[in-house]
Amino acid sequence: MTESTLRIVFMGTPEFAVASLKALHETGFDIAAVVTVPDRPAGRGRKITFSPVKEYALEHRLALFQPEKLRDPEFISALRDINADLFVVVAFRMLPKEAWSMPPLGTFNLHASLLPQYRGAAPINHAIINGETRTGVTTFLIDKEIDTGMILLSRETGISPDETAGSLHDRLMVTGASLVVETARGLAARSLKPVPQKKTHDAKLKAAPKIFPADTVIRWEEKAEKIHNLVRGLSPCPGATTMLRKESAGLRLKILGSTISNDITGNIPGTLIVKEKSRLMVACGQGTLEILSLVPEGRKKMSAAEFLRGFDPSGWEMD
Repeated sequence: MTESTLRIVFMGTPEFAVASLKALHETGFDIAAVVTVPDRPAGRGRKITFSPVKEYALEHRLALFQPEKLRDPEFISALRDINADLFVVVAFRMLPKEAWSMPPLGTFNLHASLLPQYRGAAPINHAIINGETRTGVTTFLIDKEIDTGMILLSRETGISPDETAGSLHDRLMVTGASLVVETARGLAARSLKPVPQKKTHDAKLKAAPKIFPADTVIRWEEKAEKIHNLVRGLSPCPGATTMLRKESAGLRLKILGSTISNDITGNIPGTLIVKEKSRLMVACGQGTLEILSLVPEGRKKMSAAEFLRGFDPSGWEMD
């Protein structure tokens, strides 16, 4: 079976998934249909927006499905009528068995970690938050449990000490797209041998659950290194958050860029330290963190120097 004769249904939603869809399409695979989420209102104006995957499908005139419910009998019937050889899933919803078990070559998913580590919705964020120096992408056959299926291929990469989730996302998006093409080719040639995920004691497994607002809050009593990793792991979105307080006043900030300062202070965690009128540092439980870029509530992203030009730090502290 060749690229042009292998019929694929692709399922995905965000920009991360578009790279894989584009790679399959441009390689010459027959994209029989694309499945993505229904259109939703977004932003302050609640304007109806399309997912990035839908935009690509429309631009290239690919058959498109946007089911509200993946178990809908009409949708399942339509999928079956496509008679695809393979389903490819990248950053999509959990599929019911009647869908993922349908194609003869199976359904595989691209996950942005080296499984079995970092199963879950936010593997890129959590790998950086935890200070990992290595990560990667994995393709695996979907089964009834989330991110537990048989491994097809994986590719490893390093994480630099100051890399953010945004830059790692972009690198893994490209690497993952290449791996998706390689996996599809291997399945078409029947040259891939799926292997079970390594048996790892639950205590050694690191999870990657969805990020909630409470997970973004900086705790200044922690080590500067740990806070720096939190900032990196949440930049540029959703951003690590903190409150500037002075008596009864408060200002919420998102910290998007930081570095660990060599300055050692005995200040109370959360104390602001301004140097050279343009450098903003915060005392931590151990060490000092220098803030490089931030977003004050209601304003745009700015450097620490830009922030300090319009802000008198006297009497303020991070909460």
